[in-house]
Amino acid sequence: MQPDFSVIVPLYNKAAFVRGAVQSALSQTFAPKEVIVVDDGSTDGGAEAVLGIRDARLRVVRQRNQGVSAARNTGIELATGRWIAFLDADDWMHPRLLSAYAQAHAAYPSVRMLGAGFLRIGESEHEVIASWPRLPDRFSFEFVEHLHTRWMRGETFATSSVAIEAECLRGLRPRFPVGESWGEDLDVWFRVAERTPLVLVKAPLAGYRWVGGSLSDTDPLHADLPPFLRRMQARLASGLVPPAKRKAVRGLLAQFLVSSARSSLARGERHQAVRLLMEARAAYASPRWLRTWLMLVTKKAWPAVPAGCA
Repeated sequence: MQPDFSVIVPLYNKAAFVRGAVQSALSQTFAPKEVIVVDDGSTDGGAEAVLGIRDARLRVVRQRNQGVSAARNTGIELATGRWIAFLDADDWMHPRLLSAYAQAHAAYPSVRMLGAGFLRIGESEHEVIASWPRLPDRFSFEFVEHLHTRWMRGETFATSSVAIEAECLRGLRPRFPVGESWGEDLDVWFRVAERTPLVLVKAPLAGYRWVGGSLSDTDPLHADLPPFLRRMQARLASGLVPPAKRKAVRGLLAQFLVSSARSSLARGERHQAVRLLMEARAAYASPRWLRTWLMLVTKKAWPAVPAGCA
């Protein structure tokens, strides 16, 4: 059975981009069942811009401002498709994204999470389309047993290049955590990945619009792990993570702890760095942990410690 897709678009003050985002979803070569725009109290006329699009598959829902997680949760409740694809209001779907998801589902019908590559894009939609890389007629796929391990190599997909089986999403309690400013989407991806593998389409099929100065442009690893990682720790400690996934989860937690320690070192917060490194070592020792420990004890690299994956 072919999948059908509900595309959920949370909207808050993205009037300049939301029409293009919605049109990209409606223009898929594999047509979506519906596109649900959840206007989270916008004040810039974004919802009105969407209402100007005449398409029976489009639904616009308004709610008071509660944040992007609440908007996505509303969309999940309203969706009627068997699969839910996410699209941020300032992003863009390549016309073949849903088709690629359908191909991936046909190749791996038991998998409940699908993803694809993405590119960072600028403000001009025309430039985005004109400069997109040539794509193959048939896509190739990567079967990802452990998303936590795969993520340590770099971002595996963007919020606008992932689709999850609706029943799987509705089984999460909570769904997207409300009131958190960073990692609310990662919280869901990793919890889903504790239940199912992922199939990744090996091609860039979404445009992620990166805006300097936005929340995505800040370093969240400044004092401690963000809440979604502390919850991951708690699931691991309480035995809620399936045994086959525990090593991968420990590795990802250690990766973030070491990154936080490096950020602390760069700010001269030695005691905080020591605490984080000790916590990381208890979870999963690695060569990266050792390099960071050497930075700490030699004191030579403090001012310019990278928080990346080296």
